[in-house]
Amino acid sequence: MSQTRLTEQQLNFFNTFGYLYFPGLMADCVGRIVEEFEAVWAAHGGGHHGRPHDGKARAVIFPLPDRSEFLSGLLDDPRIHDVAASILGDDFNYTSGDGNLYVDDTPWHSDGYDGNRIPSIKVAFYLDPLTRDTGAIRVIPGSHRCGEGFSEALQAQVRDSVQSFGIAPEQVPCAVLETSPGDIVVFWHNTKHAAFGGSKRRRMFTMNFYEHVPDDRLEDFRNALAKEGRFWIDRIHGEAMLRTAGPDRMVHLRQVMENDFKVKEVHARLRREKAEPARG
Repeated sequence: MSQTRLTEQQLNFFNTFGYLYFPGLMADCVGRIVEEFEAVWAAHGGGHHGRPHDGKARAVIFPLPDRSEFLSGLLDDPRIHDVAASILGDDFNYTSGDGNLYVDDTPWHSDGYDGNRIPSIKVAFYLDPLTRDTGAIRVIPGSHRCGEGFSEALQAQVRDSVQSFGIAPEQVPCAVLETSPGDIVVFWHNTKHAAFGGSKRRRMFTMNFYEHVPDDRLEDFRNALAKEGRFWIDRIHGEAMLRTAGPDRMVHLRQVMENDFKVKEVHARLRREKAEPARG
């Protein structure tokens, strides 16, 4: 299946409900995607910070696609590029992505619910067959619309649905997007999402995108990028992403590269904090 620019109807759906689902969009290359995903994990000891994944807690690698030439090339693939460009503009920013081995349930959350957020989206690649009861992503349509009564009530109450609504988290009304490897899900970072009943090694990685940032919001952008320093990195983009970047790709990397210097500051602070108990 090929995908070019989103239609007006798709954009209306995305802006109203906060997500889009593309069955089979990357089916022709999903085998290679899975191989590259596993190769990155193997190169990092199979788990988080070089420790083998024990199936007890989520493990994360950031960045993940940027560590593989092939996965970096997904940024150039029209099926991914044109989705981001349709939503955020032709000069969108690519802010890298994380690789995950999820365990069991993922509670309801947004990836930074903020009405003043620079518009940004996540493109999610799920690499295992997932159903309602085995960890498929669930989204709450309309939950991204910060400042409106419905989404504000969810923000305040959905994380404790038993207390707030008298129902278990998995009973919260939502859209369940059952996926097969090769399917793609796209959603605003503000959109509430969750998963229930997942395995001990549920594979998923993301590519994240922001609008090109005007000068008067660059400090907000720098602060948003700086939060990724918690992954013990000194810059947002990985070596393979940068090494293989041509002029067209650099359009989506340059503003990030010029404004991610605070990431190094956060990383340095974390290293100092970790060292302080040892000196004591």
